[in-house]
Amino acid sequence: MNFRPCIDIHNGKVKQIVGGSLADAGNAADENFVSEYDAGFYAELYKSRNLKGGHIIILNAAGSEFYEADRQQAFRALSAYSGGLQVGGGINADNAADYLNAGASHVIVTSYVFKDGAVNFDNLKKLTDAVGKDKLVLDLSCRKKEDGYYIVTDRWQKFTDVKLNEDTLDMFSSYCDEFLIHAVDVEGKARGIEKGLAEMLGGWGKITLTYAGGIGSYADLDILNELGRGKINFTVGSALDIFGGTLDFEKIAAYGR
Repeated sequence: MNFRPCIDIHNGKVKQIVGGSLADAGNAADENFVSEYDAGFYAELYKSRNLKGGHIIILNAAGSEFYEADRQQAFRALSAYSGGLQVGGGINADNAADYLNAGASHVIVTSYVFKDGAVNFDNLKKLTDAVGKDKLVLDLSCRKKEDGYYIVTDRWQKFTDVKLNEDTLDMFSSYCDEFLIHAVDVEGKARGIEKGLAEMLGGWGKITLTYAGGIGSYADLDILNELGRGKINFTVGSALDIFGGTLDFEKIAAYGR
């Protein structure tokens, strides 16, 4: 289990926000932290610690007035750490190559495939054909219902009818190299992980996957490691001291090594 760092970009700045609070109207979000540093600064920090596989997420929608500023931040980070970071947010079959050519190791797909409460398999196949399975990460962010976890779309506001279980993980893994899975109900709250989700993911564990959501203590990492059987990588955002939290970045970066 290794640490995968993050760079979240919103309104042209590196931020940490509360999961599920993002809205296209007014480019709004509940903010936990707004950095004085640009994305390149964090990319250089991660490179200096040899932290690979981190993700850059562009949070504004493509039609936003801030979208181009977000993209320039992302390109700055990719230039600073070529081959070390993944990028997601507004990725489609037409622009994915731009990020890969700029130095992204992978592209992360969200709304191009998961939108309006449905999965667009035509777009998923199109993107896989365009960039190759080995360059694609699927974001299977989910929320809990009574009978399990379901993939959510549209800023994590709409439930799909796709239940996240071993069968769907098997099916989606045929299209991609890795999974990024946000536990949306606890994302950005640093109050503990989704234990049921962690246990299910660790029980599957067939390809590389990264869990995000709720990590707020070193004990949470130990729980995730145990439930995930050491198979799950993890990301920490708001709880890190470099993003205004209390967890020591150096200690987190060394976890699992």
